Amino acid sequence: MAQRRIGLTGGIASGKSTVGRLLAARGLPVLDADVYAREALAPGSPGARAVAERYGERVVAEGAGEPGEPLPALDRAALGRIVFNDAAELRWLEQLVHPLVRRRFAAELERLRQAPAVVLMIPLLFEAGLDTLCSETWLVDCDEDQQLQRLMERDRLGEADARARLAAQWPLARKRALATVVLDNRGWPEALAPQVEAALSPSAAR
Repeated sequence: MAQRRIGLTGGIASGKSTVGRLLAARGLPVLDADVYAREALAPGSPGARAVAERYGERVVAEGAGEPGEPLPALDRAALGRIVFNDAAELRWLEQLVHPLVRRRFAAELERLRQAPAVVLMIPLLFEAGLDTLCSETWLVDCDEDQQLQRLMERDRLGEADARARLAAQWPLARKRALATVVLDNRGWPEALAPQVEAALSPSAAR
């Protein structure tokens, strides 16, 4: 029987992580692109060194370089302020990180090849063309105003910075037409669980 591969996506702050936790609680392996992206820029990694070489001290975390600490450790907030306000710099960073993330997915999918179902949680699922890895795609959906407010509250961002981050992804309206399953996260988080159960049912698999 072919492996069921659920591509889980949404917009930033739309609720992907909540759905990912619900799926993990049901025993499904969840492969998280954000985790792999952080690993690609971990202190002392080739990715972190490339970023530090490009941007210099602006992106090196305060206190980095103390005895015993691998170099460099990045100030991710500072890096975000640069790339989310400059499309060319964002492309450069994506060209650095995305191949590393793809390799991690390939390795993990090989490791889990006998699992009946696997979840690939990828914010840029459609933008990066990674939906081709999946047998179905789930979109965690909400209104754009909700998404903006949640992002500002979660990451303590001003409106201009939050909008810049939203602009780096396709709008949810564009993704809705591409998704196999749309999970409505406009209300209370508790409303997601029954939607996940329904989408997991054999009759919902496509």
